Amino acid sequence: MTTIRLVQGDITRESVDAIVNAANSSLLGGGGVDGAIHRRGGPAILDECRKLRASQYGKGLPTGQAVATTAGDLDARYVIHTVGPVWSSTEDRSQLLASCYRESLRVADELGARTVAFPAISTGVYGWPIDDGARIAVETVRAAHTAVEEVRFVLFDERAYEAFAGHVR
Repeated sequence: MTTIRLVQGDITRESVDAIVNAANSSLLGGGGVDGAIHRRGGPAILDECRKLRASQYGKGLPTGQAVATTAGDLDARYVIHTVGPVWSSTEDRSQLLASCYRESLRVADELGARTVAFPAISTGVYGWPIDDGARIAVETVRAAHTAVEEVRFVLFDERAYEAFAGHVR
């Protein structure tokens, strides 16, 4: 059974087998968590992302999918990039958000990762309400069939931490 831990802080400071990046479909860096991971991880991550774009992801990584690269200078072996959905008040995209967590864990299993750090995917500039995003994240991880021993949700601020804590209890 996978242990779920909550940490308030900076995901780029975590020491784990794999850090999940809330990437954009270009895989070429961006703002928020994505930018922080690329900045702290250094150019090796971007180099591998460019190779992925030049090969199987020429049109970008589809929403809900996941792919791994080196972690560069981060204290991890891998970065698992996943593209979360933009929240919509008129269309239920919750299955795409759940897919980000499931697919990231699938990739982690393929890599032999036992500890994985996740951000709160889609709850920043993509606008997903934090309480609903937390519910989907925790329910999906709990239901996943995975060899990952520990999932760490690394939450940037107290509001996000409290939202996740309400679903982990």
